[in-house]
Amino acid sequence: MTTDASAKWGPQEFIDQKPMSRRQRLIVAVCLLMMVAEGLDTTIAAFVYPRIVKDWGTDLDTVTATVTLGVAAMIVGGVAAGPLADRYGRKGVTVIGTTAFGLGTAGMGLAHGIGVLAGLRIVACLGLGAVLPTVMALVADWTPAKRRVQMVALAFAGVTAGTTVGGILASALIPAYGWPTLLGVCGIAPLLLIPAVVLFIPESVSVLAARRRPPAELRRALAAVAADQDLSRVDWDQSTVRRRPRPAPRVILSRGFAPTTLLLWLCFFLAQGVVFVILSYLPLLVERMGLTAAQAAVSVAVFGWGGLTGQLSVSFVLKRFDRFRVLAGLWVMSALGLGAAALWAAQFTPLLATAFLLGLCLPAVTSALQAIAAVAYPSSARATGVSWANSVGKLGPLVGGLLGGMMVDAGWTLATVLFVLAVPVGVGLLTTLTLHARSRGQRAEPHSEPRPLPGLVSEQS
Repeated sequence: MTTDASAKWGPQEFIDQKPMSRRQRLIVAVCLLMMVAEGLDTTIAAFVYPRIVKDWGTDLDTVTATVTLGVAAMIVGGVAAGPLADRYGRKGVTVIGTTAFGLGTAGMGLAHGIGVLAGLRIVACLGLGAVLPTVMALVADWTPAKRRVQMVALAFAGVTAGTTVGGILASALIPAYGWPTLLGVCGIAPLLLIPAVVLFIPESVSVLAARRRPPAELRRALAAVAADQDLSRVDWDQSTVRRRPRPAPRVILSRGFAPTTLLLWLCFFLAQGVVFVILSYLPLLVERMGLTAAQAAVSVAVFGWGGLTGQLSVSFVLKRFDRFRVLAGLWVMSALGLGAAALWAAQFTPLLATAFLLGLCLPAVTSALQAIAAVAYPSSARATGVSWANSVGKLGPLVGGLLGGMMVDAGWTLATVLFVLAVPVGVGLLTTLTLHARSRGQRAEPHSEPRPLPGLVSEQS
């Protein structure tokens, strides 16, 4: 970037070059709370379904079908939301998605039959699938290039925080007030955040520019987050922006971006699948070794706290170190943790130590991947890139659940299962190294936004 005093910056370039303002920090904080609400809403269903089986006499096959339809709805919501957010705006899709999952979850607390409850859960999951990628895109759009990776990872840590809070709320509210109250509280929480989104988060200037909005509208949006900065050097002329930019799906699947897209998809798939297997089957396998159900529950809780610690920590590590090296290091530490757990998990104290180590690493892998995906594409395709990567990632738990069940049914021990999980972790490491090799040809600092590959420069706002 030239230092000529007469040089002009586009609105997005202005954001990239300036330090974070108070409003930008507020945007990250609101988005973090949105992710807490998402994690809260995602996890409480696991505490509600057993109660439905007991209170309503619903058979397990129906509950399984409801869970499966919910996951499918999240995938559909994510696939649809990304292109819509890139074309029409992140903010509107975020508000609509939040309204859907908030009202859907609150409505589940008023349902009196599994049919209505399942329908409302599908509505809620459609919204859940839409919100995460659009919020990640908003954080990336409104943070400077050198802080973008860190801020996206920090905001995503809210999902794990919400999962932890969800467990605490379930243990407190269900025995005292019943599961409908839990659903009501977790459904109202995101709705209370909508006014903050509307008031404090402007629409992304990259989207406004791509839609050829009037310069005055771009000025208002940028002034809202940079009120104390000189905007005289911002070029508000958007005549060079394509009137009809390439559709975002075509961008992320184009020749220049397709290899990166497929490698990211594989990483998301592997990371989420491994975490799901551990969370789903660790209690059963631990009890098979002779430990108590209480000890199994504690080990899962320690894994969760390790995950929250790791995701918060990695957001600050990403500020200082290359994102691909950080991700590769997390894969390596995960493999070492799996090996250590396989060797020493027969005793409770070593089990807790290795569970915490795995929690530090594996959930942090997903957090780092969110940040990498958010800066891998031009702003015109950012929401689609993030949403489709997350949607493919959700297939990981489906496949992981199936394969994990087969391993458990075959009588495999915890040590054997953990050793087998080291294989997808190793594949994730190789995939990350390949991504790193591809990134070397791009102009960027380790923390800054990569330049789109040749031939796609016109896709940037």
